[in-house]
This record gives sequence, structure tokens and C-alpha cells, in this order.
Amino acid sequence: MTEPEVLFDVSDGIGTITLNRPRQLNALTLGMIFDLRRTVTDWLADDAVAAVLVRGAGDRAFCAGGDVRVIRAAIVDHDGDGTPELVRDFFYEEYILNHQIHTSAKPWVALIDRVCMGGGVGLSVHGRFRVATERTRVGMPETGIGLFPDVGGAWFLSRLPGETGTFLALTGTPVDARDCLELGIATHVVPADRLEELETALRGADLVPDAEGTVGAILDDMAIVPDSDAPVVGARGDIDFCFGANRLEEIVARLQSFGTPFAKSALESIAGKSPTSLKVTLEQIRRGGRAQTFAETMTMEYRMSQHFALGHDFREGVRALLVDKDHAPDWQPARLEDVSDELVARHFERVAWRELSFG
Repeated sequence: MTEPEVLFDVSDGIGTITLNRPRQLNALTLGMIFDLRRTVTDWLADDAVAAVLVRGAGDRAFCAGGDVRVIRAAIVDHDGDGTPELVRDFFYEEYILNHQIHTSAKPWVALIDRVCMGGGVGLSVHGRFRVATERTRVGMPETGIGLFPDVGGAWFLSRLPGETGTFLALTGTPVDARDCLELGIATHVVPADRLEELETALRGADLVPDAEGTVGAILDDMAIVPDSDAPVVGARGDIDFCFGANRLEEIVARLQSFGTPFAKSALESIAGKSPTSLKVTLEQIRRGGRAQTFAETMTMEYRMSQHFALGHDFREGVRALLVDKDHAPDWQPARLEDVSDELVARHFERVAWRELSFG
């Protein structure tokens, strides 16, 4: 018998979630999301669960994101109107789960050791405690596969210091533990070889009546400040100026005028991304910064997910990077200047078949 893709356990007041696809870097499937939604809903209403801990199986990743190859296959095989049911349900259920984490009254503790991308960020960054290690690499690389930084990216990226969130969203640059801590993506950094000790301490603690305070005190006691550099924080001045523009063409022009190693690296990163994804993502981040509630951004992102699924670049990006692996996507349109404001605006329109609902 194959093991379940997600393992659940409740003991000593801690509900533990283990993402259990280590060979696939714990990438999320629709079945995993359904299981997570059902269990998290129960735990949030269960007095026996005082806090929730989420971790990844294996030694390679916390979670590398959603299993986008399966999503692409469903789109390619679909012969009806709109998007296939799997695509509608995957993003719908995932985004409701992100909202549950964001609004949870119980401490959500994510152990984001090693790779954490896309959907893995959604399972961690919205919780109360985000625990990185010296091995952590966090990124939102979606513009490179013709998508956008979803799972609440509009909310949390727009609220990072200065324009660092815009920079991370457009370039897909992964950040290590020190940058995660300095930017607020992580609340604590704990050495990887002490994670088991941390779990033991949490299970042995009295979580009543103040679970959040107790968990926070344990983490504060075990936390370190990494002695590594924080390259993104160190480039804040350049990032804030170059990525503070509201049009991609202006961001590119500012980077070109700088000519620094940072600017050249950023230009190279942007050059390989989907022009449509880049322009829509910039608008997403700007709208997210103006949003009043997390739910508002998630409703927006659900609409976006369905429009991207109907478009060309998501299918092409996943093909080029993850299926055929030729790393030569044929983006359409191929140039930033050919992505019109009207095309960008269409990605934010309501879709006919469903609106995201938190009722």
C-alpha cells in the first residue's frame, strides 16, 4: 500500500500536518488540498487542538508548490467551456485554505526547512509562526511558468518592506534565511538540527490558556540570527527606486540606467519571464497593496487563476520548464510592449462559473 500524501496526527494539544510526497518535493495535489481543508476545518473547531504544526517529509523540501504539471494536463485535455473542474477546484480549495490559515485563532507553526515555493509559501507565510532554518530557500517563481504569485501573494508581497515584494514577485528571486527574517517572511530562524528538539518542546508545553504566548516563548528561546548575508535587504535602495514604477517598461528602463551587477541580474531574470505574467503581476501587487482585507485579495486571485488557465502562457511555461524541459517557452505576446492594458485588465474580471466564497 502507498502511504497517504498527507499525514495527520493530534497529540499533546498539537495537530501535526506532514506533507508526504518527498520524491515530488511535497508538491500539492488536489487530493492533498481536499484532505488539508477538511482536517484544518475540523481542527480549528476542536478544543483538543491548541496549535497546528505543518512540516514537509524528507530532507529536500518543505513544499515546492502546487503540482502544476497535473493542472496543465487537465487544461490541455479539456474540451468544454471555461476551465476543467480540477482547475476550478484546485485553486478554489487552496485559496480557502490560505484564508483559514490567515484568519486562524490558533497558532499556526510552519517549519519551512529547505525549499519552499509557491503553494508552500501559502501554507506557511500566512500563519502566526514561520520558522526558517539555515537551509531555507523561499521563492515565488510563477512568472517563469506563465502564471502569477498567487496563494495570497497580492497581500503579503505588497506588504513587505519597500518594493522588495514587487522585486520578488517579478524576478522570482529565492531568498535565504537571513533575508526571510529581515523581510518578515519568517518570524524565527531555528537551526535545522534542532527542529526535532523544537517539536518535542512544543509537545511538552502547557498550551492552555495562552498557546500563542507559549509557542512564541519556546521559539524565542531557540531562535538564532543567521550570520549569512541578506542580499535583498542589502539592495533595498536600488530595489525601491527601480521597482517603484507602476509600469514594467519603466522598471526595465530604470534597471537599464543603473547598469550595476544587481540591475543586470534583475534584467536577466525579468527577460526570461512571460511578458503577460509580468504585467499582470505588477498590477496584482499594486491592487493588493490597496486592498482592505485578505479575503478581497484572494477573491481577486481566484479570478486571475482562471483567466491564466484559459490563456496560452501558463500551458506553455509549464511545458517548457517542467514537461519537455527545453527551457525555451514561446510566450504570446513575446514582448512587454505588446501586452496591452486591456489584456492585463481582463485577468481581473469575474468568471462566469464561480466566485470565491468564504461563507
